[in-house]
Amino acid sequence: MTPRDRVWLFDLDDTLHNASHRAFRELNASMTAYIETHLGLTTDEAVDLRHRYWIRYGATLTGLQRHHGIKPAHFLHETHRLPGLEAHLHGHAHDLAALRRLPGRKFLMTNAPRAYAERVLAAIGLSAAFEGLICIEDMACFGHSRPKPDARMFRIVLARLGLRPERCVLVEDTLVHQKTAHQLGMATVWMQRWLRRAGAARLHRRPVYVGRRVGSLAALARAPHF
Repeated sequence: MTPRDRVWLFDLDDTLHNASHRAFRELNASMTAYIETHLGLTTDEAVDLRHRYWIRYGATLTGLQRHHGIKPAHFLHETHRLPGLEAHLHGHAHDLAALRRLPGRKFLMTNAPRAYAERVLAAIGLSAAFEGLICIEDMACFGHSRPKPDARMFRIVLARLGLRPERCVLVEDTLVHQKTAHQLGMATVWMQRWLRRAGAARLHRRPVYVGRRVGSLAALARAPHF
């Protein structure tokens, strides 16, 4: 396989921008408030439920849809309004340049909704870097949300795009997503650019399902071959 035959699947939050700086805090607060309002829980109960569903399913929405009948479109619209989000997002010209140097097709693959992903990409100057966006609205099986790391969703999305797993590389900050991708035959890259808070010892341990660790898009572009 030549480098130009590669298909890159890039995560968004904490992979292409520093979501932990502000966006995640606001999203978590928004989701907690939604759960309080629509399920009649206290703040502590809502925080606990949100976290448990995120751990179990990879996205809070999946648990809310499965166990409480919450409508995905309503949840995503209400929780991702995030007024003023763009003011706290910062892009770098060298990131766009690095993506353009990287040979092969490029898609965004995020558990976030499309409207949020488009806002973030526009704010950080990467809207033109991707051939297409694969968002949580595209990650459904039999009417239920199945975000990363659901293996069935990966298979369905790749089949829909006409892609073979062995051609694909998943670039992610979240290890559990990479584990599933590796099991399906995809190559994996662990983006550590905004994970320094996790501690140097943990970051230097590379699980067997991680093909490469990088600290920037520029580092990935310098050595894209597997």
